[in-house]
Amino acid sequence: MLLFLDIIPYITIFIFGITIGSFLNVCIYRIPLGESIATAPSHCMTCGRKLKWYDMVPVFSWLLLGGKCRNCKAKISVQYLIIEGVNGILYVVICVVNGLEWSSVIYCFMASALLVLSIIDWRTFEIPFCLNVFLFVLGVAAVILDRGNVVDHLIGMICISGLLEVLYLVSGGRAIGGGDIKLMFACGLILGWKRIILAFLLGCVIGSVIHTVRIKVSKVGHMLAMGPYLSAGIFLAALWGNTWISWYLSKLGL
Repeated sequence: MLLFLDIIPYITIFIFGITIGSFLNVCIYRIPLGESIATAPSHCMTCGRKLKWYDMVPVFSWLLLGGKCRNCKAKISVQYLIIEGVNGILYVVICVVNGLEWSSVIYCFMASALLVLSIIDWRTFEIPFCLNVFLFVLGVAAVILDRGNVVDHLIGMICISGLLEVLYLVSGGRAIGGGDIKLMFACGLILGWKRIILAFLLGCVIGSVIHTVRIKVSKVGHMLAMGPYLSAGIFLAALWGNTWISWYLSKLGL
């Protein structure tokens, strides 16, 4: 009985996560098209039929409908199911690792924004400005919650983004995208300078390994979208960065 009561908060968090995940799918499809994510009603992408509330229950509606539109029977992308499920899982992981803290709320919304921008950047090689603005707002909230380390956050805001800005100017925009600079600017404010440096290093390593494999296997071009890899580094650094940095410094005797 006690075990069940202990997991109730995480079941609630998962349900909240998949509900937000449903909205993330709307963002992924509509933001690149310049469509409203707030006013336009949800509809089938094939027949245009307006969806009923029972057609939009996260995860379960897709499963019950067999991944097809109730009206025209057109296939509904499995992306809807995956994004909803992944967002719910990320929320639970964040709250398990970081605890039921206010900072976990910031990390959850950060993870959702990173998930959306990763998919969009993967497809379009562009990171929407509105998502970086949202991340910056989360950064302001993080500073308010961590008022004793304001300088740490402010340095984090510029240490990597400033380096990337120089690289952008020197290369004429060929080496790095403007969206990546803004991403590290906003997330640097959230994480602080130590973890954003770690996030950048992790993102570069992850990107190098995965893209090299993709070049060999899928024959993709050398141009890569850095957003997904930087996002992975940011997520890992947010949850485990302090532990990894402390371990590394201890090995150096610092």
